[in-house]
This record gives sequence, structure tokens and C-alpha cells, in this order.
Amino acid sequence: MEFTIKAGTPEKVRAGILVVGAYADGALPPSTQALDKAAKGKLSALLKRGDLDDKAGATLLLHDFSGAAAERVLVVSLGKAEDFGDKAFRDALTATAKALAGTVAKDAAVALADAAPTSGRDLAWRLQQAARLIADGAYRFEPKKAPSKEAKKERGARKITLLTGEKSSAALEAAVKRGQAIAAGMALTRDLGNQPGNVCTPTYLAETAQALGKEFKFGVEVLERADMEKLGMGSLLSVARGSHQPPKFIVMQYKGGKAKAKPVVLVGKGVTFDTGGISLKPAAEMDEMKYDMCGAASVIGTFKAVASLGLPINLVGIVPATENMPGGSATKPGDVVTSMSGQTIEVLNTDAEGRLILCDALTYAERFKPECVIDIATLTGACVVALGKIPSGLLANDDDLAAELLKRGTESGDRAWQLPLWEEYQELLKSNFADMGNIGGRYGGTITAACFLSRFAKAYKWAHLDIAGTAWISGDAKGATGRPVPLLTEFLIARAGGQAG
Repeated sequence: MEFTIKAGTPEKVRAGILVVGAYADGALPPSTQALDKAAKGKLSALLKRGDLDDKAGATLLLHDFSGAAAERVLVVSLGKAEDFGDKAFRDALTATAKALAGTVAKDAAVALADAAPTSGRDLAWRLQQAARLIADGAYRFEPKKAPSKEAKKERGARKITLLTGEKSSAALEAAVKRGQAIAAGMALTRDLGNQPGNVCTPTYLAETAQALGKEFKFGVEVLERADMEKLGMGSLLSVARGSHQPPKFIVMQYKGGKAKAKPVVLVGKGVTFDTGGISLKPAAEMDEMKYDMCGAASVIGTFKAVASLGLPINLVGIVPATENMPGGSATKPGDVVTSMSGQTIEVLNTDAEGRLILCDALTYAERFKPECVIDIATLTGACVVALGKIPSGLLANDDDLAAELLKRGTESGDRAWQLPLWEEYQELLKSNFADMGNIGGRYGGTITAACFLSRFAKAYKWAHLDIAGTAWISGDAKGATGRPVPLLTEFLIARAGGQAG
């Protein structure tokens, strides 16, 4: 998708489709006012008649609209003017993206940047959000279906002009570039998540990381089973025991910062299919367990965004990748395994496997002497029960790091919500036969899972993102979402001093 920034009023722009905004009370942003004036008040009359719903994101498509040089005009509701905040702005952009993805028009002009949210977001922020959401809205995963004899007609606008009230500048161009890079990272993350489990294996993840490293010239190392055995990664390997697919331990190193600057480390759970192991999951919706590697996918997608922007930061990505399968050699409930840290774990439930592969990755992360470590994992169904599918769960051993992630989540719209990591919860992990059990009982499952991981992250500042509710959606629109790539990329842009694009 190609984006350009242009100063000017929308009524003179020649395009297949022109997008303008209108508030629920009939008030119009400056660009829409100019269009209405050229149309001699026709747009205002339509709005007063009630043709556009009040809810932010509602749309009204007008053909051959008098006063506009564009072939079509799409009017997008901005909701109530007094309530026009970040969410309403994003809702309007999301609706725009959906409309542009389905139109037969090949090019579009979008005049929503002058609709300023009450939060006071500047023009650069608005343009970045527009570029990301419109580009992400154009995402399509090509399903594996037999070829059709009918010619497929391509839809969707591919050339987008973002209309503003001021001329383009380096800062505004950089903002659009950031939005595009984040959308590209999300697209890779979604592609990986949407692939079937017989395609996206641990080897496939490793090959994807290697190809990305070759493209953007950063280092990628893939450790094999024998390497993991030498390192003493008994916890990770216990999960891989039942699978015929060889496990992979992927390490990516992007060195864009100063040579001696400590890196940020991202650790992504890469269970490419999770049956639950011997603690077998119910059959219903087990197909969605191909998404259990979305933490890994988000790390790889974030690397694509960071590398394409050339961020001046040092970044390490660690992806422990394996399947979790039942079988004659699979780990059994009650088995005791020894982690890379030397701590022993009683495996009380083989379906609590994500923490078993992450704990060895967190220990491995110590060798990089990190500035901080963030792990990302589709870890617990309890997180979906607690928070639904709107925010990701956040737990951390450092309040400043948690606050930083929460802020970037709000800015990006990829929100998180912090849960407690109190010492009292550690008591629930007691085991009679090992240093700890891998589950903590029925209650507080998201918290006890993070408590387990915290035992392996004492050497550095650490945060945990539980994305079980946000990494994919079910139902008719089933698919990976690309989250939390926006949150992670915004965090890293800020850590790099905002120098991106």
C-alpha cells in the first residue's frame, strides 16, 4: 500500500473515493466544512435528515456527490464531538479501512486528520494511526483452497492520500512510515498465526526468523535439541518429548544502538500446536491451538517493524518453539523436570506447558545482561475470564516498566491491564516433590502463572504479557490479530528516543 501526505481541501481532490468525517450533532471538521460549502450545504442537509448513524465508525457512501471531484464520498461518523477521543478516532479509521479494503476504487483520499481527539493528540500521531489502521485493514490471509475457475476480481484501494491542513514534513512522513512498519509487522505476525499447525512448525518459525534476518541483516541463531540438552533446558525439552517435530530455540539479535548499550529482550512463547499433552484438551475448538505460538509470532513481527524502521536500539528476540503432543514418550502429570536454572518443577498438568518453555528462555536471557525483558505468551484461559478480549494481561517485577508499557498501550490503542504479582500468590506453587509445581490451583491462574515465571526472572527488570485473549478472535472472523506488535513497537520507539522513520 502506498501512502502520500497532501495539504489541501477535499472537494478538489480527484480520487476513486474520498473519506470525510462528521460529528453526531451535525458539526463538521474543517475539511468537511469545505466540502459542504462546495456542495452548497447538501452534506449538512443529509446529516440533519439522519442518514448517518451517531455511533463513531458508522458510514454513509455517496455516489457522484455534487461539489466533490472524487467519484465517491464516504462520510464516517465521529460520534459526539464532546466525546471524540482516541477510541472514536480509531473507530472511524477502522471503519474507513474496512470500506477501503472492499471498494472497487483503486485510490482514495482520507480527510480525517483534522478531526483532533479531545486527548490533544498531535497531527503526527493521527497520521501514524491512520497509516497503521488503514494498512492493517487491507490485510488478507490467502486460505489454502482449490483454485477457482472464476476470475477473482481484486478489490481495495492501494494508493492512499492522507489530506492534512499543513504541508508534508520530515516528521509527518516519519509518522506515516512508523504506521506502515507496524502494520507490516502485524501482517507477518498474523500470517504466522493463521498458518495451519502442519505448516507453521518450529522449523517453519526458525526459517522465517532466518529469512527475516537475511533480509534486514541482523543475526539469527537456531539451537537444536542437542544444544538445548547441553544447556540443561530440561523444562523446555519436557514439553517437546511427545512430538515428532524437532524443537527449535531461536535467538535473534538486532544491533541498531550503541555497541555497549544493554539490549531489550523479547521472549515469545512458540508452542506451534498445543493438544495439552497427556492432560489432553477437549476436542471443541482445539483447532484454535495453532494460535498458541502467537507470542513467538509477535516477537518476529516486532523485529520486522523495528528493523524496517532502523531503530537505534539493541534488541534480542528469543523464541522457544515446540509442539505439545501426547505420546508414549510424552511427559506425564507428576513427572519432575530440571530447568536450565537448576530449579526443579513438578509437572502437575502438562497443559500448563507455556511456562515450562518460557522459564528456560528467561534463564537464557540473563547472558545478554538486558536492560529489561518482556515475555509475550498466550498463557492462560484465566486471563480471558478476568479481562475478556480487550486488554492483554500485564504483570511485572518493576512498577516503572509496567507503567511504561501501560502508557504505550494507551497511545497505540493496543492496551494492557496490570494484575498484582504479590508474594502471597507464590505459596500456591508449593510442591512436596520439587522446588515448585507448574500450576497453582483453580484460582488466580493468570497470576500464579506469572509468579512461576518470576522465579526465573530475578536477575533483571521483567514484564509478562498474557495475550490469550487478544492474540486471535474466534467465530466467523476467526484469525490472528497481530497484537501486541503495536504496543511492543511503540515501547521500543520510545526506548530509542522516538527516533524512527
